[in-house]
Amino acid sequence: MKLNRQNKLLIGLCTAAVILIVRLFCIQIIDDDYKLSAENNTMVYSIIYPTRGLIIDRYGNIHVGNKVAYDLLVTPREVEEFDTLALAQVLDVSPDFIREKMAEYKKNRRRIGWQTVVMMKQIPQLQYMKFAEVSYKFPGFRGQSRSIREYPYNAGGNLLGYVSEVDARYLEKHPDEYKSGDYAGMTGIEAAREKELRGEKGYNIWLRNSHNKIESRYRDGEMDKEAVPGKDVTTTIDAELQNYGQRLMMNKVGSLVAIEPSTGEILTMVSSPGIDVEMLADIGKYYNEIASDPYKPMFNRAVQAPYPPGSVFKLVNGLIGLEEGVISPSTAYPCSMGYHFGKNKLGCHAHRSPLNLEESIMMSCNAYYCYVLRDLLENKDFESIDDAMDYWNKAVKSFGFGEKLGSDFPSELGGFIPDSKYYNKVYHKGGWKATTVISLSIGQGEIGCTPLHLANLCATIANRGYYYIPHIIKDSKEIAIDPKYKERHYTMVDTTHFPKVIGGMYRAVNSGYGSGGTASVAAVEGLDICGKTGTAQNPHGSDHSVFICFAPKDDPKIAVAAYVENGGFGATWAAPIASLLTEMYLTREIRPERKDLEKRILEGNLLDRVKVKK
Repeated sequence: MKLNRQNKLLIGLCTAAVILIVRLFCIQIIDDDYKLSAENNTMVYSIIYPTRGLIIDRYGNIHVGNKVAYDLLVTPREVEEFDTLALAQVLDVSPDFIREKMAEYKKNRRRIGWQTVVMMKQIPQLQYMKFAEVSYKFPGFRGQSRSIREYPYNAGGNLLGYVSEVDARYLEKHPDEYKSGDYAGMTGIEAAREKELRGEKGYNIWLRNSHNKIESRYRDGEMDKEAVPGKDVTTTIDAELQNYGQRLMMNKVGSLVAIEPSTGEILTMVSSPGIDVEMLADIGKYYNEIASDPYKPMFNRAVQAPYPPGSVFKLVNGLIGLEEGVISPSTAYPCSMGYHFGKNKLGCHAHRSPLNLEESIMMSCNAYYCYVLRDLLENKDFESIDDAMDYWNKAVKSFGFGEKLGSDFPSELGGFIPDSKYYNKVYHKGGWKATTVISLSIGQGEIGCTPLHLANLCATIANRGYYYIPHIIKDSKEIAIDPKYKERHYTMVDTTHFPKVIGGMYRAVNSGYGSGGTASVAAVEGLDICGKTGTAQNPHGSDHSVFICFAPKDDPKIAVAAYVENGGFGATWAAPIASLLTEMYLTREIRPERKDLEKRILEGNLLDRVKVKK
């Protein structure tokens, strides 16, 4: 039977009516969203802040914990006449402080509306308890407890980072996750692992009556939400070693980084001068003091300072030379107080001559590596010096230099390794040769790297040719690390060449005083420390003291890089610091015969040597 136009219209209207009825049923009976929205004007949300996750060291020690703090909240529109002097006495503040706050709220009444705002933060427990006893006398005022950070070890301020109240800029970037009054990690691990550490806020819902007084729980708490605590984060850091490293670097400017070669796990990352952890718990109080410090304690030199590596870089050039076949372990070069070219000379200290590869590392001969770099850049296997330079650049970068290593620690700097394009731009194509860039042979010139790069170089040599990306978060049940941190990264140098330079590093430390070894101060009987000193030239003052080492020689457990600005020779400050840290990690104590050395380092103050902008 054919439907006429009238029947079609009737069916259409009936269908629309059924859809409308079903929709209204869902809205009014099944779905609470609209009802809740209508009731929002009478509902008050009392936020429950979650306990922030702990930061734990590699051995399960609490590196960053929590303690209870109390805030005083006020809902200005609920405030009735009260005794200002009485409240001031309870809170141990001046009456003028309270009057000024209330005047401010009154001025911004339209913007604040029925919002509850924080009037005082981190009230001492005694004041909070006094207020709690008499809070009924002050309608509109109430207390709120929240957890703040505490630090069992005075170690790792820059490393751990701080938690602070979010500002307008932060809210702009995270509009759906945070609200005014919330706290978040701003730097260091606190920022890098904010998502896991922060937890999830909860709330209790209360109802207002017609007089805007809170009357009862909404639906007897049925719609309340429990706060979800943050996840604990286990770091690779040894908290006690970190503390010791900071003590060694006290009153010095620079960095100290230690890595476990077999995993790439960072054991210690010291940037000095650093932030005292007591300041982190109340960063707002100390922020201006920290920010105005001329030594820049918030600047993490371990991953952000672009230093010249100095003589420790000779190890890289030596390994590339072995790989390219321009030298062998028996290759010997002369040194007459330096490398002479034309009327110029790159100087060196006095030592016997000529030297082979191991001896050149042991005595840190500058001339030897000038010959090595010249042979690399003038290698006839390459069509031009541009090709040779670009090969050198690529080989150096395979050690992790010249780019960000990819650590899970924020704000890592990539450093710089020059190539032919760079020199063609500076000198024009064909306008430079090996002697023009000869300072690259000893880790000077345009090379820039961080102490983390140097520690990674040491770990790479300890592993005989490969490294794991250095990282600071340990794999755990709560947090699985990225698989990339478990991958080996091999250099372009064959693994068979590494023992040839390790022999020189061993002799540099263990040959005994007077033998020519530049790092005999770092020797500890039985630990088989292998090391290399560096003295990085500094046009702005005294040279920088540099040292890398690993131990034990045949079963490496730790690789260390120490960089002390304006510290002079590598053996003067950096070598003792790195070796003391190594000894403490491997034996958990410093031997009696090394106590005088330890005392000199702990009491040493080099701050006057460093030129700072005040």
